[in-house]
Amino acid sequence: MTDRFEKMVKVPEVPVAKLLSVANLRLDTPVEAPVAALPSVVLAELDEKGAMLDILRLLALALPPRDRVWWACLAARDFIDIFEEDKGPEPLLASEAWVFKPTDEIRERARVSLDDAYMDDETVNCAMSVTYCDGTLGIADLANYPAPAGASETCAFVMNAVALDKNHDRLEVYAQLLIDRAIDIGRGGNGRVEKAEPEEEAT
Repeated sequence: MTDRFEKMVKVPEVPVAKLLSVANLRLDTPVEAPVAALPSVVLAELDEKGAMLDILRLLALALPPRDRVWWACLAARDFIDIFEEDKGPEPLLASEAWVFKPTDEIRERARVSLDDAYMDDETVNCAMSVTYCDGTLGIADLANYPAPAGASETCAFVMNAVALDKNHDRLEVYAQLLIDRAIDIGRGGNGRVEKAEPEEEAT
């Protein structure tokens, strides 16, 4: 098996079965690894099977809250075509701000941004991932109410899936870029990795 998913120091050494159970999620791809298998093992198996969506789903589960939100924000930046760090939809700006300064105030800003977002603003997935980051509905009184199981993780996955759909013309290459970003983040990097486009064959 590949060692592609090794050395992801930010990913907890917790069996994938437990991660899935806590988040009330499941993988679409049958996995042959034992029940106690760690993320690196299951990810490697999914990689061999070409199960791109399940890899993204599991990476969203495995990354810590701030890291998964940042991963989602990078995907959002890919399709909004706004590269200035201080510009973009408010849900995305609030989410990026929370990654760098994860205070209750900025988390609330992300939650409030959901109310004012445009109907077609897909970056709300980033803000929802922030809002539910600790498994609750938010701060203050909202902290007394649990969020739906796996809500933050699912929103980060959905953000990457949306970006993948918007890059359907280069699906395989872009999917690998999303995966490589998560791996880099899991190893302590900033996720700003690029993958070269395949060269066109000469005619």
